Amino acid sequence: MTDATFARAASAGPLIPVDIGHDIYAAVTDPNTAFWALVDKTRIAESTAESTPLMQDFRTKAESFARELHALRFGLTPSGVYLNPTERCNLNCTYCYLPDKQRSGGQHMSEDRLIGALGKLRDYFRSVMPEGRTPRAIFHGAEPLMNKAAVFAAIEAFGDDFAFGIQTNGTLLDREAVDFLTSRNVSIGLSLDGPVAGITDATRLTWGGKSVHDKVLKAMDALRGYGSWSVITTCTTENLAHLTRMVELFHAHEVPTCMLNTLRCTLPGARGVKPADADMGKALFAALDRTHALYRATGRKLVVANFANILLAILAPTARRLMCDISPCGGGRAFFALAADGSLYPCSEFIGLPRFNGGNLFDEGGVNAALASGAFRTVTARDVDTFAPCDDCAIRHFCGSPCPAEAHEMNGGMDRIGAFCEFYKEQVNYALRLIADGKADDFLWDGWDADTETTFLMQ
Repeated sequence: MTDATFARAASAGPLIPVDIGHDIYAAVTDPNTAFWALVDKTRIAESTAESTPLMQDFRTKAESFARELHALRFGLTPSGVYLNPTERCNLNCTYCYLPDKQRSGGQHMSEDRLIGALGKLRDYFRSVMPEGRTPRAIFHGAEPLMNKAAVFAAIEAFGDDFAFGIQTNGTLLDREAVDFLTSRNVSIGLSLDGPVAGITDATRLTWGGKSVHDKVLKAMDALRGYGSWSVITTCTTENLAHLTRMVELFHAHEVPTCMLNTLRCTLPGARGVKPADADMGKALFAALDRTHALYRATGRKLVVANFANILLAILAPTARRLMCDISPCGGGRAFFALAADGSLYPCSEFIGLPRFNGGNLFDEGGVNAALASGAFRTVTARDVDTFAPCDDCAIRHFCGSPCPAEAHEMNGGMDRIGAFCEFYKEQVNYALRLIADGKADDFLWDGWDADTETTFLMQ
């Protein structure tokens, strides 16, 4: 970190007030350090005067806060990889970020090639990760089970070297596949976009136009009771009005974790089903309220992971489990993606955008060459402190202006906002209201704070 960064943090002016829509409290923040506090909304000036304990303690600790944030933003080395063992998918989803040509007729990575790739990746991670830590390897889309034999052979060969996961549309997850994956403690993610087939089918169908809704429900039933599975719902204009019904369905099926994701507008197909920011917020917050009511009624949580990550970004920034909501994002820093042809990209979101190809795993230099490439640096250098309107935003390090791929492709450059700026602001306000009301733990994984350390606490 530069001396200028420390100076800016230590000499910051008055904390910036943020109206979070709460009856009693407002937030005050220092965006340079991601510091925040809740204060009486009628006494903001008095609460943030330089003579107050709040400000004196903040000034004392500003440098350490800035150092911690800088390490999170610029000091990480990769600890995970998204593996794309095939370009093909048996679905033709409206909003997919991968080009149609790849998904309909692309290549598989052969079993030998995939096993060779994992050997190279294992060696790379051993060179950068502390002894005793295991890298994560997530088989990702297109649809990895289109190349099931190679994927399962790789899991069998490297089960001691990686913590494996698989993100699948669920349509090929038969009993044999479930038994194989669960017996090896592979985390499993499914996708379902509607509480009933008619809503799911609006954006997720096979190439032949057939519904897959019932197949996904069958896969969910097969996974009931397994500890490490989740379901993603991608929020579009087609299902936004039904998010509350979605979480009711997930809770009834004992889904431990779900995601209610804003769609990524990297390719034009997604932009046609993009909800308005205000509509996205209204629907998501209603769904979150419903998960809380279900928890209070039954004692069983349904954690909405993408929102839980926003809470963690506020409460314990370094405890984040996802790295989309920070700038630079995790792409090329906390993880990278391997395409079916061996090419390396900062994130799977960039596969299909050749300009972000950082080189091939099997070429000289491998991962290290890709991380140092111009393609990767374009992503890892994206910094919300340096462009408007993010540079003047009080909550920019609770949001991160995601996603760089959609900012580049939809809005014209890395120095542009992503697709849901106003929504992210309201999501942070909603999270701060939950914190003010003492409800935040109800939306987080049990034991989330077991390995955290309190560095600032004002009563």
